[in-house]
Amino acid sequence: MDDSEPVTTQHSTVEDWTRALAESVGAPGGGAGAGVMLAIAASLMSMVAGYTDPKQHQRRELASVHARARSLRETDLGLADDDASASRAFGAAFRLDPGPEREYAIHKASVRAAKASAVLGERAIDAIGDLEWLAAYGNPALVADIVVAFGAIRAAAAGARTNESFDLAALTSSGATLEQIREQHPGLWATVEQLTTAIDRIDGLTVGIDHRAAPTDDV
Repeated sequence: MDDSEPVTTQHSTVEDWTRALAESVGAPGGGAGAGVMLAIAASLMSMVAGYTDPKQHQRRELASVHARARSLRETDLGLADDDASASRAFGAAFRLDPGPEREYAIHKASVRAAKASAVLGERAIDAIGDLEWLAAYGNPALVADIVVAFGAIRAAAAGARTNESFDLAALTSSGATLEQIREQHPGLWATVEQLTTAIDRIDGLTVGIDHRAAPTDDV
């Protein structure tokens, strides 16, 4: 691979991509990692759905869950690359000399990066219900894979929330207060709050199924 070309999730090996992630650069970074974690969750969901033999009345719902999981996997790899691109712009803005041009570039890059994280977070939130369905009705032999998927989707949601919060907070560098940022970007701010709630939901669902995957008491 040409080192001058961006390393992407869709055109790199796992080795190439994780090596790039390990470098002291911001792209790919934690946000892109969150996108890959969500793709992993989607992949596991697709696998569990494929191994599940549904009852007659569950066939249509299972087919829908399976289709959404396949679509989510494909989409999330692209979202990871979008985040990496936004991170490059974010880093470039902070390297500019102090002045109005730098402030404008930071504002623009921060909003772009926050939007990229918000989209990723919203995709994670949308997938929780399908994973919950698989936890209840999926092939019980794959319960450990479902728990791993819960861990991956939690990492994605937490990563999206943290990165979006950081990007919004970066807007204070131009003198704006957090209250002003909240008023200027209510949709982005709402996504952060929704992700906080989603993480609590994921934790509750994980606790509810973990005993099936890793029992610690004699039955």
